[in-house]
Amino acid sequence: MNVTEFREGVRAWLATRDLSPGPDHSLQGQVAQLARLRRALYDAGWMRYGWPEEVGGLGGPAVLRAVLGEEVTTRGLTEPEVYSLVEVLAPTMISYARPSLAAEMVPLLLSGREQWCQGFSEPTGTSRAMLGLARSHVLDRRQFGRSLASFQAARHRLAETLADIEGAEAALLAADGDLGSLLAKAAAGQAALTAARHSQQVLGGIGFTAEHALHRHIKRVLVLDGLLGSTQELIRAAGAQLRKEGSAPRLVQL
Repeated sequence: MNVTEFREGVRAWLATRDLSPGPDHSLQGQVAQLARLRRALYDAGWMRYGWPEEVGGLGGPAVLRAVLGEEVTTRGLTEPEVYSLVEVLAPTMISYARPSLAAEMVPLLLSGREQWCQGFSEPTGTSRAMLGLARSHVLDRRQFGRSLASFQAARHRLAETLADIEGAEAALLAADGDLGSLLAKAAAGQAALTAARHSQQVLGGIGFTAEHALHRHIKRVLVLDGLLGSTQELIRAAGAQLRKEGSAPRLVQL
């Protein structure tokens, strides 16, 4: 099946079905809608195109997956950031897992029977990469006859970035239960946003150019922060959960 035939087929199929999201636009509502949408697409075969037959796919070029994502997201059937998780998780499983494990697990993800979360060590990893770029810059560059590393403003920004990264990594390691996971993902996102902002400030003009590597990390951070709830959304969700329960765990339990 070529791209044109696939797109026309998807459009015709979607036109005969009501897969519109319900009134619940919370994170839980988005995840439930994604599962519903994937299950319908998988049962009809559309979700299987572009994936290897070894993992339950129907073969064909990978661009068919992009066409399907474009058709369902432009119709507002799911949020692009949430839908795109499959393009991170499934290829990783196919490339690095044992073939038997990939054959078992990938269909569960594609069909919506299971929902997986991005491993949120990635925001802290890219945060450290940005911190490394900024640190190398201040060590190598001189301004007004002095090393940039001697300026207190630059040093404070790098120190604050490192503190946020260390805190996020600790939260990720200690995360347990729904509340701990919410706060850990929020901490990872906040650390990444802080690293992006401070690294950009320390690097100055060179950090805005396409020639410098920083922009790749910043783009990735902005995508990761929005996946399955942004930092601000998750903080609000954690607060709502605590209000509903009427109590908060002790700090040591977090």
